[in-house]
Amino acid sequence: MKLKKAIITMLDLDLKGCMYLNHFSHSHTVAHFFKIISRLGNGLFWCLMLASLWVLEDKFYIEQLLYILISGSIGTAIYKILKQKTTRPRPYQVHQVVLLQEQPLDHFSFPSGHTLHAVMASIVMGYIQPMLLVLMLPFTFLVAISRMVLGLHYPSDVIVGALIGVLVATGIIFTAPLLNIVL
Repeated sequence: MKLKKAIITMLDLDLKGCMYLNHFSHSHTVAHFFKIISRLGNGLFWCLMLASLWVLEDKFYIEQLLYILISGSIGTAIYKILKQKTTRPRPYQVHQVVLLQEQPLDHFSFPSGHTLHAVMASIVMGYIQPMLLVLMLPFTFLVAISRMVLGLHYPSDVIVGALIGVLVATGIIFTAPLLNIVL
């Protein structure tokens, strides 16, 4: 009985957090700003950071680039499997008070793939070139917030996406030396 009550309380907090953040999107300016952040988080920003990484490192290693991209696809596989297994509807699909401000890239909500990739990329590229964290950390935070402001995710989707991003990034960093790859 306590577990059931705890789950209900968590889901209630999840909805309240989502509704609170989504309320900010009623401002056209705020909605537009977070749409831009979300779209940049689709990959363009991270491609620019990856290019900056190799410029700042003053070397271009195809092996490292391929390793990062292939390893990063593990994060994509994890979030796609979880989305298909959990089939959690997006907030705007369930609650009429949540406004959809941006079309989703896929159907289900849990976990947030944008947040997963933002956290993972920031950790891995920040490990390689800490100077990039000045841009990546604020952007990662904005990507995570954008997903809730735009009505696409609950806070728990974003939190779990971030945690998976941390785990995958840690795996990428610690596995590289075992494969004789210098990051």
